[in-house]
Amino acid sequence: MSRNQHITPHPRGWAVQPAGGKRASSVHRTQAEAIARGREIARNQESELLIHGRSGRIRARDSHGRDEFPPEG
Repeated sequence: MSRNQHITPHPRGWAVQPAGGKRASSVHRTQAEAIARGREIARNQESELLIHGRSGRIRARDSHGRDEFPPEG
């Protein structure tokens, strides 16, 4: 089952946390490091990456799911 990955503020930096998960799957010093790891997980699981700002609000999304309408050719 693919679960969306969230990049959220954490007391020790930034966390990669699966949707509905109680614990972070990893914690990183910078948001960029967390985004890179979260993107890798989302690609592997064909899920979505949701990036939160310091306020906790979603500021960006990055979809890595299957393309319902792939280009023809």
